[in-house]
Amino acid sequence: YDATLTTKLRQAGIPILGKTNMDEFAMGSSTENSAYGPTHNPWDTSRIPGGSGGGSAAALASYQAPLAIGTDTGGSIRQPAAVTATVGTKPTYGTVSRYGLVACASSLDQGGPCGRTVLDTALLHEVIAGHDPRDSTSVDAPVRPVVEAARQGAAGDLKGLRVGVVKELHSDSYQPGVIASFDAAVETLTKLGAEVVEVSCPHFEYALASYYLILPSEVSSNLARFDAMRYGLRVDDGTMSAEQVMAATRAAGFGKEVKRRIMIGTYALSSGYYDAYYGQALKVRTLIAQDFDKAYEQVDVLVSPTSPFTPWKIGEKVDDPLAMYLSDLCTLPTNLAGHCAMSVPSGLSADDGLPVGLQIMAPALADERLYRVGAAFEVARGPVLV
Repeated sequence: YDATLTTKLRQAGIPILGKTNMDEFAMGSSTENSAYGPTHNPWDTSRIPGGSGGGSAAALASYQAPLAIGTDTGGSIRQPAAVTATVGTKPTYGTVSRYGLVACASSLDQGGPCGRTVLDTALLHEVIAGHDPRDSTSVDAPVRPVVEAARQGAAGDLKGLRVGVVKELHSDSYQPGVIASFDAAVETLTKLGAEVVEVSCPHFEYALASYYLILPSEVSSNLARFDAMRYGLRVDDGTMSAEQVMAATRAAGFGKEVKRRIMIGTYALSSGYYDAYYGQALKVRTLIAQDFDKAYEQVDVLVSPTSPFTPWKIGEKVDDPLAMYLSDLCTLPTNLAGHCAMSVPSGLSADDGLPVGLQIMAPALADERLYRVGAAFEVARGPVLV
């Protein structure tokens, strides 16, 4: 059967060209954790295209497709967009149906649009968004006027708009070329008439730890259904008990990163550790959402680099999970809060000539703000040279 998102694409007359590669169960930041092998970045085929939706971003960047779909659990739309000089949006949680999507972490997952321009992405956003009674987390609210906002932004300026630079997402530990590109983007927003101020979100520094307890815990629960009994892969030599078939199938069927997260999540949910790990992570999640609320009392949107790094070499970090996880530092907080965010190309890094992304964040159900700011910046920035 089709996911609701796919049904909406078909109803709009959009041809579906195929399925793109991704990290297994959307777990990864490089599209190297795939049974089909890694996807390569069109800007430099020795480098990763981001993840988990690297296939979608690579298809866009290499002009194999004009539009693509991704899912974003902690940055899997925005981080690939950043490192391939494409546009990707994580809509407000619940505004695009998850019915028919394979569950990774149900309280974080969100399908969203990917494109080469802000307007293209907005047009796709309006097609796939909307309430779906088959998704219990679906928000029963009108689709935001993102296309109108994109056109308004492209045609006008940003006078009267308040933009917050998140202090905790601007660090000397980020790649110098990324920080330089981001600072230049902020200067562009100022020239467009926006009022730019620095804001502090003190609990963002705990987002990574909180996310990597909440996500694995939900993964442990969601992937329990892949038990070789109901559907999917089944490893059975005819002599095994049901328990042996389950164990053998899960051992053979899940990749290294997926097993790692299942084990972390199962441990975090286990008796005696639930309150110390999962329970504490949920409390931190609340504090992060409160930081956002306080910030949006002062500004209309927040901005940061999308990823602290440009794309690294394939194989460079595959054996260092923590180094891989750090690439999502800037994108994780939005998912924990259920808000919306976009990555739009900010230019090329002076370090290595590779793409850098500008992340624009807005409150829940204010997705149109992303498109107004993104489109205005896109016009002022000019083409990203290939």
